[in-house]
Amino acid sequence: MSTDTPTTLSLADWPVAILAGGLATRLRPITETIPKTLVTVAGEPFLTHQLRLLHSHGLRQAVLCVGHLGEMIQQQFGDGSAHGIHLQYAFDGSKLLGTGGAVKRALPLLGERFLVLYGDSYLPMDYAAAAAAFETSGQPGLMTVFHNQGRWDTSNVVFADGTIHTYDKKERRPEMQHIDYGLGILHADALTAYPDDQPFDLADVYRDLSRSGRLAGFEVRHRFYEIGSHEGLAELDALLQSATPATPAT
Repeated sequence: MSTDTPTTLSLADWPVAILAGGLATRLRPITETIPKTLVTVAGEPFLTHQLRLLHSHGLRQAVLCVGHLGEMIQQQFGDGSAHGIHLQYAFDGSKLLGTGGAVKRALPLLGERFLVLYGDSYLPMDYAAAAAAFETSGQPGLMTVFHNQGRWDTSNVVFADGTIHTYDKKERRPEMQHIDYGLGILHADALTAYPDDQPFDLADVYRDLSRSGRLAGFEVRHRFYEIGSHEGLAELDALLQSATPATPAT
């Protein structure tokens, strides 16, 4: 499927998990004293831009999966009322749980189905259309993909006819022309087989779902942006400095 499919689905009751617990080593020295999601982009903390974008697409609930310096995020953003999105926090605890482990720990706050994205991703896409595609698919997981052709990062997805045939970040193949765009949608049952309070990667969940034919795909036509590197940070800063801010949805 692609964003060409119109939808009027409301996302007000769809939580989104934002993975913001990593060490952000590629952004040092900036991230030696602040978490990545608080890095200044176009004059504001990156999380402000991310929440503004999510709000403009009708999302009203988010769970921040935090670890390294996560208390700073909670102190600055609180319950999210200033941004029109109700924020809750799930802390890794004494050890980092990885992206998958962090989402599993947050399940009591997320419920049966939810969106999930990375805390350094800025994704200008149709979130409601992706959620509608997830519901239509009947699958426990959906991955958004972009026809990357190796341009902005290494392609890692074989996608055709609306189906993800292969997803693997470690075993790369020439036929991989798409890349994980950065937004996923999961049913809580997709994480049942993985250990509680133990580190594992969300990429492993997507890989396992794709191998069993249970990962739906949704193609996005617009490229993604990120602040995971100094180059990505500079690029997004320039984009947001020159762009008209998203208008919040009502």
